[in-house]
Amino acid sequence: MTWHFIETKAVTEQLEVDPEIGLSFSEAEERLGKYGENILREEKKKTNLERFVEQFKDVMIIILIAAAAISFLVSIFEKEGFFEPVLIMLIVILNAVIGVIQESKAEKALDALKKLSSPNARVIRDGEQKLIQASKLVPGDIILIEAGDFVPADARIIESASLKVDESALTGESVPSEKSADAIVKEEASIGDRHNMVFSGCGVSYGRGKGVVVETGMKTEMGKIAGLLSGEEDTQTPLQHRLSVLGKYLGIAALIACAVIFLVGLIEGIPIMEIFMISVSLAVSAIPEGLPAIVTVVLAIGVQRMVKRNAIIRKLPAVETLGSATVICSDKTGTLTQNKMTLVKAFSASSSVTEEISDDNSSEIRDLLLYATLCSDGRVVIENGEEKHIGDPTETSIVLAAMRNGILKDEIEKKYPRLAEIPFDSERKMMTTINDIDGKNVVIVKGAIDSVSTRCTSGDVQKGREIAEEMGSSALRVLAVASKEIQKIPATLDPAEIESGLTFLGLVGMIDPARPEAKESVRLCRQAGIRPVMITGDHKLTAAAIAREVGILLDGDEIVSGIELSKMSDDELDRRVRNISVYARVSPSDKIRIVHALQKQGEVVAMTGDGVNDAPALKAADIGCAMGITGTDVAKSAADMTLTDDNFATIVHAVKEGRGIYDNIRKVVGFLLGTNIGEILTVFTAMMIWREAPLISAQLLWINLVTDSLPAIALGMEPVEKDVMNRKPKPKNEGIFAGGLGLQVLLQGAMFAILTLIGFAIGWKSTGDVIAGRTMAFVILSLTQIFHSFNMRSSHSLFRIGILSNKVLFLAVLTSFTMVAAVVFISPFATIFGLAQLETPMYVLALLLSLVPIPVIEVAKLIGLIRHKH
Repeated sequence: MTWHFIETKAVTEQLEVDPEIGLSFSEAEERLGKYGENILREEKKKTNLERFVEQFKDVMIIILIAAAAISFLVSIFEKEGFFEPVLIMLIVILNAVIGVIQESKAEKALDALKKLSSPNARVIRDGEQKLIQASKLVPGDIILIEAGDFVPADARIIESASLKVDESALTGESVPSEKSADAIVKEEASIGDRHNMVFSGCGVSYGRGKGVVVETGMKTEMGKIAGLLSGEEDTQTPLQHRLSVLGKYLGIAALIACAVIFLVGLIEGIPIMEIFMISVSLAVSAIPEGLPAIVTVVLAIGVQRMVKRNAIIRKLPAVETLGSATVICSDKTGTLTQNKMTLVKAFSASSSVTEEISDDNSSEIRDLLLYATLCSDGRVVIENGEEKHIGDPTETSIVLAAMRNGILKDEIEKKYPRLAEIPFDSERKMMTTINDIDGKNVVIVKGAIDSVSTRCTSGDVQKGREIAEEMGSSALRVLAVASKEIQKIPATLDPAEIESGLTFLGLVGMIDPARPEAKESVRLCRQAGIRPVMITGDHKLTAAAIAREVGILLDGDEIVSGIELSKMSDDELDRRVRNISVYARVSPSDKIRIVHALQKQGEVVAMTGDGVNDAPALKAADIGCAMGITGTDVAKSAADMTLTDDNFATIVHAVKEGRGIYDNIRKVVGFLLGTNIGEILTVFTAMMIWREAPLISAQLLWINLVTDSLPAIALGMEPVEKDVMNRKPKPKNEGIFAGGLGLQVLLQGAMFAILTLIGFAIGWKSTGDVIAGRTMAFVILSLTQIFHSFNMRSSHSLFRIGILSNKVLFLAVLTSFTMVAAVVFISPFATIFGLAQLETPMYVLALLLSLVPIPVIEVAKLIGLIRHKH
């Protein structure tokens, strides 16, 4: 129903209510049964048990469980005990618990919306004013609102007096919206332009009003946002998708390898149990048991880094997504701007001087600020060293500018007391006070230049109009100030009489200014190949001015309004979306449509914002970033990340960290899979050549789960490379092995296999004992991986970045080396793992073979076989 479009009388008739008497309590009770309570419907929340079970749906976790089952079978047949399967299951459970902890605070958006609802409402029922619970309001109720109230339901205004409502949380517009019962509104008007309506959850900042409730609960504009939130599903991050695909490939590779071994074994007449044991070893070697847990740990380390950078992550995989972002859709108010109206420029008609507001303006400008402050109701108080603005933001900006120039409102009100006033109304578009200034009755008028200038008979009005147009083109909100002296204050103040024959004093221009750091942050975004886009509920002119100032709107870019957007087909939006940099006067559903259009073009979309209006798009985006200080609970609950300092620059730091963390995950994945490739090739080749397994499953599990884990985690703590923000974002569909990593892992795995097989052959053939050969293979493969972790730190030379520059890795290498030595040289451990004691020359040979990858990889980096990513 277009309640804003039909006449007030028609609204009350349709709702069957008398505005003076209101509903009867019996009628209200009947309607409550029909429409339901004025509350937001809550989605059924997932229990912690359900969240825990969901963690086991990931392919890598399933493979990990399969590895535990295989290890359990191996333990039964080889009578080795059950420490291996227990260890694997502990890792599985730990991974699941971490996931539940990270997501336990999810899906709170609807609760946060409920908190915004006014708990009580003043209504007229049975002809009397009553205070009732806001949840009991029904369509047709007559409500009364005044400054300081929250609007309890969507209502059509039937009476108003200087009513202004702060709708910034709903529309994104920083200036309170003027409301009037007599406003004529077009049918297609956006929420921010419906001046005869008030909306649930918005605060009354000025004046008073009376309205008839037209929508309650989920049918309010706030309720529709709640519906949008519940209707938006969380998107899977690129990292989740890539690891899922990787897990499937590894599972298929393990099955194929086992099938080949079984086939060869049967042809060669090898006993079935022996074939089975070799196949089990091969399957275990193909599965990187520690990968999911280690990637989770690396992401958790990244989260801690980001907390230090003032970014709190709600879900671990969101870290990597931000590093992939190609577009950042940012709200204007409170995100790129300070969400604080600020007086920035003033014009004095007496001296024809235009000045930027400072702490030491000219006497003419100070006089103008004095008069403008006397004609304002807003106040600024300093509490604990912080400014607190009370009242209309436009007026508080005047009061603060005067305060900066030593003009304190409390003092001048005592010195020049207010004797009478005519409040602001939307028809006159001005406010008038009469003050006693040095014994004279001085009329001071403040309002829109078009209204004030026509009532002036002296002062340079023409110059004022020119300056006002100039200020307006810079998106400043312009107010004119005028005055006159009168002999006597009439008993009845007639605006037509009092507000005539004025002397034009000058103009003041204010704006919600851009954050000082926003321009540099936008520049860094562009340098990093990320396109910033502004999506706001504010007017086109204001949005364009801020967008140009911070560098979002460039020559050739388009600006589109909400009305223009609504007339676009999806196909047209898809064609134009990459050229549109500013969307003004848009609704919450428009924001989701924009995000989806960008995603259809293959963009990875990050959405920043702080208001209720941003929440659905925050949830729909690949990653949502909410503001922590000015942001609503709704936005924070819907977002993947919260910026605790409300600083747009933090987005840039988060992108940098996200890219660094993704780089580190690639290093970890490459490092761990290099081991697995080496193991698969070692076991498979030995089986093909000698029909003998060079490593048993217990040894492989020790290498995969224990020896490699510490260096892998340490690789995840590698500092972010300095040139990471000079790269373009990786394409959304780019695999984790892009840029030659896949080939690099295969070749390195082959190198590890060759070195291990050489050691296995020498150890076996020189002693005639296959266990000695396995001992050589175990030592070489373990130490090769440990030393290779240094190679994986960077595509730059190890000696260029410094061998000891990652001290955590150095300690991890020492620890892993010690653990390998303990298993090899301590007899009880050696027996458990099926190892033999060798002669010293054998250990020296194993150590030398293990060091081979370092010079080989250094040469590959030197000649460009391993290139640094640009």
